[in-house]
Amino acid sequence: MDFSLTDEQRDLRDTARAFITKEVMPLEPELLARERRGESGLPHDELRALQARARDFGFWGLGTPAAFGGADLPTLTQALIWTEVGRSFVPFMFGGETDVILYKANEEQQAEYLLPALEGTRASCFAVTEPDAGSDLTAIRMRARRDGDDWVLNGEKTFITRGAEADFAIVIAVTDPELGYKGGFTAFIVDRAMGWESSVIDTMGPARPISMSFDDVRVPARNVLGEVGQGFPLAMEWIGRGRWRIPAVAIGAAERMLTMAIEYAGQRRTFGTTIGEHQMIQAMIADSEVELESARWLVLLAAWTVDQGQDPRHHASMAKLSGATMANHIADRVMQIHGGMGYTRELPIERWYREVRLWRIFEGTDEIQRRAIAKNLLSGRRRVGGHLA
Repeated sequence: MDFSLTDEQRDLRDTARAFITKEVMPLEPELLARERRGESGLPHDELRALQARARDFGFWGLGTPAAFGGADLPTLTQALIWTEVGRSFVPFMFGGETDVILYKANEEQQAEYLLPALEGTRASCFAVTEPDAGSDLTAIRMRARRDGDDWVLNGEKTFITRGAEADFAIVIAVTDPELGYKGGFTAFIVDRAMGWESSVIDTMGPARPISMSFDDVRVPARNVLGEVGQGFPLAMEWIGRGRWRIPAVAIGAAERMLTMAIEYAGQRRTFGTTIGEHQMIQAMIADSEVELESARWLVLLAAWTVDQGQDPRHHASMAKLSGATMANHIADRVMQIHGGMGYTRELPIERWYREVRLWRIFEGTDEIQRRAIAKNLLSGRRRVGGHLA
């Protein structure tokens, strides 16, 4: 069993690390200053310029099919690159990608939505969560009724990421209540100009999700994504395909925070010696390294199962649960090691502390991951050690 990286994987990882270090990390002080002024993220033109420079490095459409101009990299290689992105808290992502289910678009929809989204001239968001349907996606209530050549949408969506910048949304709505989620949910591509309204939700971290309101929003029948009644499988594909990405980013963030703690522990002196000589500090550093490496291999295993054409959901749930909790543990320990300085805004630790807390909630809470893992084992769909069978 060979755990070494290929030369190509190592080169791509190192190039991504160099780009993040040289081009993205220097933006951190300005980003923190912007956030303290009540502003959020990078200006759109600055983000686009960064993505253009990354494209010159060869980083464009990491997982996008080659037919659409993407690199179509193996998922495991993408995980290595997203770990490098996670080393900075600047909200940067490489260009040339979009919601994976948008590739289900027909030729007309590809021209109007998919290709502009890949080029960055139009932005999308995925809208499935509702006030009473978060972890339980089968409970969504937004209705869509047919009216001639249109569908009329009524209802609410909430905690929609990337919604503030979105030009259009992929919306899951109920088209046949009697069939339920197994055949009564449909996905629609809904332009903002069609009439949905939104408001930003204020959070404890840098995330700016939105609430969306649909009041008799008319959507042409040609804007159905996929087939009528097949919205739930599309929603689950969207969730399953990207769940490994959160813990991949978490690994990069944890690596950088732990490195900061190790350096500080070798410099800060108390009681005549560096704090790194104290056993309680050593225990925090050791526990962090063990959790970090454990999460890393769960993420790589989840990515590997995708590349092997296997169902990745069980491994992805374990990776998401492990990676999100690991990052929270390490952020807390790193702040503790830095003491009062870690709690100030002079260092970025408090900023990470607030951001990583979200990772245990969105795209499947810790509790949902545990539920999925346990149900797979109790039902016999998975067995202990099954991936080595």
